[in-house]
Amino acid sequence: MEGNSKARLLYILKLLMQYSDEEHPLTTADLISMLSDQYGIPTHRITLKTDIETLQDFGIDIVVISSSQNKYYIASRQFEIPELKLLIDAVESSKFITEKKSAALVSKLTSLASENQAKLLKRNLCLADRIKPSNEMIYYIVDAINEAINAGKKISFLYFEYNVKKEKRLKNNRKPYIVSPYALVWNGDFYYVVGYSEKHNSVGGFRVDRIYKAPTVLRDDAVPQPNDFNIADYTRSVFQMYGKEACTVTLRCDNSLMKYIIERFGEDVETTAYDMSSFRAIVDVELSPTFYSWIFTFEGKIQILKPEKARKEYCNMLQTTLDMERH
Repeated sequence: MEGNSKARLLYILKLLMQYSDEEHPLTTADLISMLSDQYGIPTHRITLKTDIETLQDFGIDIVVISSSQNKYYIASRQFEIPELKLLIDAVESSKFITEKKSAALVSKLTSLASENQAKLLKRNLCLADRIKPSNEMIYYIVDAINEAINAGKKISFLYFEYNVKKEKRLKNNRKPYIVSPYALVWNGDFYYVVGYSEKHNSVGGFRVDRIYKAPTVLRDDAVPQPNDFNIADYTRSVFQMYGKEACTVTLRCDNSLMKYIIERFGEDVETTAYDMSSFRAIVDVELSPTFYSWIFTFEGKIQILKPEKARKEYCNMLQTTLDMERH
């Protein structure tokens, strides 16, 4: 092989990255044999020792175990095993990433570990069934949106929903939406593009996985963000339970629910003891189905104390549901 001396360093590094770790060091004989069998590169043990030192000088963290036959392994990598486990779990559990893309990303992540470590990663994967999207164009959709945001341009795209037969149906009479994108927002495992919609004459959000194909980045400059627009406030208003006109609500909560109150409203939420088994929480929310649905999930362990308007709206929503069930 021509240029063996130049290629040898790279192949040694590749072998160490792929096969070695603290529990599985490679001996001098291992490396010499692998170089010869896999790449047809003959190597002397003295040459190998010099190459290892060159890689160390370059900054590769190679540990040498001195013995009658030296052993070598990569001590530190770009990602540690606990970090890779976290990343793999995030990819596997994400509703935003399709099954096919999840498998591809997990494969790439496991390749960052040695082969033996990769086996450990695979054994630790949680393989419980998860609902995944079917839109394989998502990567390209996000890329086009980012391109438009960075360039300050409008985008054009078709948007769909599902009919009763679970068929995709294009909205807006099959006409494209023209949007000036301001930001991509991740909420509830879904991506949304937030921007000025010309159809609605207002700022709105569109779920990325419902965009039919990669948007077209137009030549037209995007409509500037309104002076009073704040993406953090918009996100809180639309995706959480806060609005521009917040309402102060007093809740009675079972003592077991403090962690959920903090998760939703933060550690600074105002709370006081109500009785021996419950506490009072004072929160600012938008009186909306989102807020009332959140309360309902706790099966009566959260009660609305005031204002009376909130109590009535919540009771009316429950009564409407009961009436529908009776029919």
